[in-house]
Amino acid sequence: MRNWTSNSVELTNWEEAIEYYFQMGWTDGLPIMPPTPEKVEAMLKQVGLEGNEVIGSIPERNRVITAEKVAINAVMAGCLPAYMPVVTAAIQAVLDPAFGVHGPTSSTGGAAILVIVNGPIIQQIGLNAGKNLMGTGSRANATIGRAVRLVLLNAGGTSEFDQTTLGHPGKFSFCIAEAEREDWIPLHVERGFKRDESTVTVFAAEGPNQINNHVAATPEGILLTIADRMAALGTFNMQRATQCVVVICPEHLSTLLEHGWDKARVKKFLYEHARRPKTDLYRFGLQLEPLPGDEGTWIHAVPSPEDILLVAGGGAAGRFSACIPGWGSVQQSVAVTKPIGSAGFT
Repeated sequence: MRNWTSNSVELTNWEEAIEYYFQMGWTDGLPIMPPTPEKVEAMLKQVGLEGNEVIGSIPERNRVITAEKVAINAVMAGCLPAYMPVVTAAIQAVLDPAFGVHGPTSSTGGAAILVIVNGPIIQQIGLNAGKNLMGTGSRANATIGRAVRLVLLNAGGTSEFDQTTLGHPGKFSFCIAEAEREDWIPLHVERGFKRDESTVTVFAAEGPNQINNHVAATPEGILLTIADRMAALGTFNMQRATQCVVVICPEHLSTLLEHGWDKARVKKFLYEHARRPKTDLYRFGLQLEPLPGDEGTWIHAVPSPEDILLVAGGGAAGRFSACIPGWGSVQQSVAVTKPIGSAGFT
């Protein structure tokens, strides 16, 4: 246990350990895997880090998060050692100043951390990019997302600062993989990485909004349905201008590709049509009175087409896509992408 700073607790059996963690408030409300020294060491060995190496910090809370704390919480979440590089990269991304983790994890707005994985690591560790993409059944998805949440609860002070009014189930775990295909540019390539690199992208996310369109046989019909859902006035997107994730299911994606629509065209169309008249803010009671210039002015769901994170995924059957609204504004938090398995943690 070289270079460890955490205190150790000796308990007689696993059942006692699980109950002890509940009593101490170190869980997310579900049972945990007791983090024995051997299991924590196996996590650290997987990423070649010493326990005291710093992954990042949350200055607003005077919290520094070390590799040891990440490894402990990854064990608690039920991760295998093979998942540790993904968890570590996700925590590094969450602690990037551009993500602004203090905001979404302390706000009454109730955002969760969405982790999107790209690259060869998806196949290597068995991440789910298909059926039941945001649901249950995949150990890799469930435990990686849960590990990120536990790190923030136990090492990042979120259990103390979180003021969520409602929250959503993504606060337990929210991790998906993109269903990459040769005729579609994956998210990490858009964001400056190579196809054969593995990455994680983190996003401060509201719950997913499922979009049902089993009828439209054209890209315009499908995308107008998505744009309509993106433009709901009760979201941060329409009130403060933030980013949005859009997940395109295989059947919808096939229609787009059959008609020759590439990713840039899809994002441009969504940006142009996910909008509302600014006068709606007054009509819906979100603005006390009309302002000069409101008439004829439009509010867009995102500041630009580049602020739509467009991801392919989901089951092969069923024409259900989704949009996932963001939190706050682009001045407060933006999606951050980090490579998996790289050196240079600071």
